[in-house]
Amino acid sequence: MASIITLLTDFGSHDSYVAEMKAALLAGAPDAVLVDITHEVMPGDIRAAQYLLDRSWRRFPNGTVHLTVVDPEVGTARRALAASAGGQFFVAPDNGLLTPVLDGARVMELAVPRDASPTFHGRDVFAPAAARLAMGARLADLGVTVDDAIRFPLPAPREVNGALVGEVIYVDRFGTLVTNFPEWMLSGGDRLHLGGSAVTVGRTFGDVERGGLVAFVGSGGTVEIAVRDGSAARTLGAGVGGEVRLERLS
Repeated sequence: MASIITLLTDFGSHDSYVAEMKAALLAGAPDAVLVDITHEVMPGDIRAAQYLLDRSWRRFPNGTVHLTVVDPEVGTARRALAASAGGQFFVAPDNGLLTPVLDGARVMELAVPRDASPTFHGRDVFAPAAARLAMGARLADLGVTVDDAIRFPLPAPREVNGALVGEVIYVDRFGTLVTNFPEWMLSGGDRLHLGGSAVTVGRTFGDVERGGLVAFVGSGGTVEIAVRDGSAARTLGAGVGGEVRLERLS
């Protein structure tokens, strides 16, 4: 079975950066299956990349290599990392992006070749390492052990004056607001408040009329706020960091 390498970046599709990184991957692992998670992370948005990696990596089979490059400090003293966790491999800059997989992970610092471009480690550092892992290299062969990788955990809901207060941690292309409330915190008798708007809890988009607001447990396992056939972000004027309050009605 061919190895799988996933790619998650903020490179977009306007330039040649993704193609150059894929060329480096295929040079080292010519039979690898390359899967694009996305290249449309907003530039430098480490938290968005962390969220997308966390909700997607478990869907892949053991042995998959996840190459994730959102790297605003490229070329500085920040470390380049490779890690193994949950039967899979991860290659990314040491900027907190790997936080969701670090518990119990084995982590190595990658050497940066002298001829690596100081502005394109995705192509010259991370892609070659990912290709080596896809070809069966041992993690220990890639560098030296690290036990202090940077952690940048997503915020968790908190109790404030008897209410549960969370926030929007991601906005998808449909304008759906993804919150940090996990599924278990929500019941059908609850109501969410975002700004001055109350949002009734349902099961899916179709539980409200067109243009209506609804909150439900999304496919990633957290509570989301949406507008049927519209954009909750635009309707509510909300985005990442927006405060969400959960009110118990029963």
